[in-house]
Amino acid sequence: MMEEGSWQVEEQVEKLLSGQGSEVTTCDVALDQSKPATLRKNVTYIVCAVIFNQQEEVLMVQEAKQDCYRLWYLPAGRVEVGESLEEALKREVRHTHTHSHARTHTHTLTHTHLCVCVQVKEEAGFDCEPITLLLIQEQGPQWIRFIYLAKVTGGDIKNLSAADQESLQASWWDRQSVLPLRGRDILSLIDCGLKYLHDPWHPETLPVDLSSRHLVQRLVLVFTNAENQIWILLIKAPVLHLPTAAALKTHAVTWAANMVVQEAMPSAYHDHDVNTLGVLSLQHNGRQHGKSDGVCFNTLVKLVPDHVQRDEDGETVERTQAAQPPPVENPRYVWFEVQKPTLRERLLEKTKTTSILPLHSLY
Repeated sequence: MMEEGSWQVEEQVEKLLSGQGSEVTTCDVALDQSKPATLRKNVTYIVCAVIFNQQEEVLMVQEAKQDCYRLWYLPAGRVEVGESLEEALKREVRHTHTHSHARTHTHTLTHTHLCVCVQVKEEAGFDCEPITLLLIQEQGPQWIRFIYLAKVTGGDIKNLSAADQESLQASWWDRQSVLPLRGRDILSLIDCGLKYLHDPWHPETLPVDLSSRHLVQRLVLVFTNAENQIWILLIKAPVLHLPTAAALKTHAVTWAANMVVQEAMPSAYHDHDVNTLGVLSLQHNGRQHGKSDGVCFNTLVKLVPDHVQRDEDGETVERTQAAQPPPVENPRYVWFEVQKPTLRERLLEKTKTTSILPLHSLY
């Protein structure tokens, strides 16, 4: 196991665990199979806002588009060229604005989070602040939805007198009364928001303003044993570092982790599950079209031995937990055992409780 440069790796992992990012200087796997992320061409990002008032009613928007006319949905829409994810959120909620002469009483949340100020005016008429990302859903790099929990900081709710091509009106929904929905997929997002409001299960996570040309997964890929030792898979050159892999259009974003394990230890790949537990932090900039439209997902991934195996007669054989990670077969890679006690404890806790921003594949 390698020691030189290992303290920089431990430092980088600590930064990611605390929600920070670090520059994407290289892509180690599948770069040749990936094109730079370009909005409107090969990637689509959707932002979606879950916003509650003091009565825990959720902010809803009545659609004006022909194919979903008069149906209701959460404030949501596509990220446009040149926007950050939070700027897109700001624009989408702006649709809920009413004209100044038709002011309506609105409730505001009482949270005291310190966040970037964002407006939810395009669809709902409100200024809002994002509190945290709640969930990320993906169908490969070509469609990723970022669901935010946000809070109102000002503005007026949109009524029918202010209807336009973006939305007809906005309303607070008690989740009990009958409301014709554009899609039932938002019900689980609303539940997710309520759950977080009552009992936050991961740290507040907002995008880090660092650019990425491609859509990549940077892996904190760990292996643990019964003695609570923990190893991280690293790439040796040019300096010891966490592997990054490009997302492929034909697979889930998290397939990147499988590609790394296949490359590093092909013999062990079929005897292990590669579990992307969630996102420690994510990096996005979006200001330069085609040059910074990518996202870097800093993920925690656990390599878990497949305990149920079959012998040559097809009988199941229970495997004992391995004391060591599977041997690396590719000289590019090396396992590094985490020595720093505080870092080891934090990583072990994250792998056991998965108190981490979820990334769900809808494939």
